[in-house]
Amino acid sequence: MPLITDAAVKELAAFRSPDVPVVSVYLDVDGRRQVLRQDVERQFDRLTRDVVSRSDGPSALEDVKRIADYLSSGLDRSGVRGLAVFACSAHGLWKVVPLPVPVAPSIHVNRSPAVGQLEAVVQELEPLGLLFVDRQRARMFVYQMGELIDRSELFDALPRNDFDRHDEASRGSDRLDHRVDEAALRHLRHAVAVAFQLFHDHGFANLALGGADEILGTVEGLLHPYLRERLRARVNVAVTAGDAEVRAVALEIEKEIERAKEAAVVQQLRDGVGADSRAAAGLSKVLAALGERRVATLVVSQGFAEAGWRCGECGTLAAKGPACPVEASPMERIDDVVEEAVQQAMAQGAKVEVCIGNADLDVLGRVGALLRY
Repeated sequence: MPLITDAAVKELAAFRSPDVPVVSVYLDVDGRRQVLRQDVERQFDRLTRDVVSRSDGPSALEDVKRIADYLSSGLDRSGVRGLAVFACSAHGLWKVVPLPVPVAPSIHVNRSPAVGQLEAVVQELEPLGLLFVDRQRARMFVYQMGELIDRSELFDALPRNDFDRHDEASRGSDRLDHRVDEAALRHLRHAVAVAFQLFHDHGFANLALGGADEILGTVEGLLHPYLRERLRARVNVAVTAGDAEVRAVALEIEKEIERAKEAAVVQQLRDGVGADSRAAAGLSKVLAALGERRVATLVVSQGFAEAGWRCGECGTLAAKGPACPVEASPMERIDDVVEEAVQQAMAQGAKVEVCIGNADLDVLGRVGALLRY
C-alpha cells in the first residue's frame, strides 16, 4: 500500500477547479463489515444517489461513473480498510488513496478536493518505532500509516551457564535486576543501537517499548536522549509476538498518542479563549480569523459540517451571507463551509488538528483556532 504523506494532502488541498466540480468520496471497505465487493458498491450507490438526481452537471456524473467502474473492476482490499477517491476528469485529477484504517462514508462535490478526513488519518498515523526486547532477543519495527516500513531482528545468546546462576523460580523468566550480567547488558545496548539506527534512517516521531517491566526500565536508561524524548508508551508484549499482533499494537498506540495530542491542543484552545488571548472558538469567529490570515492551527471535530457562504471575488468564507464582509459583493452558498475552511487553512500554511470525539471541543462549537496574533 503506497503511503500518503502530509505533503501529498497539501497538494490535493491546493487543487482548484475553475469551472466544474471535484468529486471526493470516502468509503468504508473493511472486509469485516463490507464482506462482499457488492457491499462496497451498494454503499457507493447510496452516497451518490443525490448527486445523480440533482444538477451538478455532466462532469460530476462522469466522475461518479468513473469511480463506480473502478470499484466494480476488482478493487484489491488486502490490508485496506478505508478508501478515498478524488476525481475531476475535466482537469486531469484522479487520485485513489487506500488507507489502513476505516473512514466515515461520505461524498463531497465542490471546486476542490475534500481532504479533511484524509488529513485526520495522516495526523493520526505518524511514523512509530516499536522496540521489543527480552534478555537475548530484540525486534525493532517502524510503522507508518499502519504499514511496516522497516524491521530489524537480533539474537545475542547468553553464556550457557547463565541460567545456572539463577534459582529455579527465576529460571528463564526474563527478569533483569541491578545485578544484570554483562552479556545481557551488552545485548540491550546492541538493541538500543539498532533502534537509534532506524531512527536515523526514518526519523520516527514516537517510540514504544515492549517487554517485561524489569527489562524495560534498564532499556529506557540506555536510550539515546533523542529516543528518550520520543518515548510514548510501554506495552507488555512478548518479543515473539506475531506480525499481526505487532501491527494491532502499533495502530492502538498511534491512536492513543493522537488522542493525547488532540486533548493538549483543545486544552490550549480553551485556555486561550478563556483568557481572550490568541484563540477563537465557534464557526463565525474562526472564519473571520481565516479571512484575516491569523490562524496558526485550525482545530475541528471530525465529521463537523455546516452550510455557509463563499465570496467568488476574494474567496472569503462566512457563516452568514449573502454579502461578502470584505468586498460587499454577492456570495455563493456552499454545502460545507467547514471543509472549505480546512482547505483554506492548509493553503495559508496553518496546521489542521482534526479531533475525534473530544467533548471539550464540542462545547466550544466543534471548531476553534489558535491564532498567530
